[in-house]
Amino acid sequence: MPELTRRRALTAAAALAAAAGVQTLVASGASAAGHSHGGSLEPFDEVYKGRRIQGRPSGMGDMGGMKRMDGGHHHGHGTGYAVLVDGVELHVMRNADGSWISVVSHYDPVATPRAAARAAVDELQGAALLPFPAN
Repeated sequence: MPELTRRRALTAAAALAAAAGVQTLVASGASAAGHSHGGSLEPFDEVYKGRRIQGRPSGMGDMGGMKRMDGGHHHGHGTGYAVLVDGVELHVMRNADGSWISVVSHYDPVATPRAAARAAVDELQGAALLPFPAN
């Protein structure tokens, strides 16, 4: 049996690291397949913990009593989605990985704008959402 040399040990370690890297890429690709990166997001209008949260793609016109939420301006940093909490716009942003954050729960990414609105309601703990100043 051949003796284990430094070269063979390093080659084996590199092969194992490469195999682990491929496995990680395959696993993350499979989990990302479940995310909607550019697709349509469904509108919502519900009461969560006593607060009315609404959301819809911001390019749509009037939606059955839901007024235009973006006020005719583009405040979504290209997200194309508007969210309201008790009639006040919640500034939401979409991350590169497809997750969503808001100005209220900026360091806690969530899967959907609805989840961002719910996280904001949780974080506000009954306090009023103040309008985010536009440029």
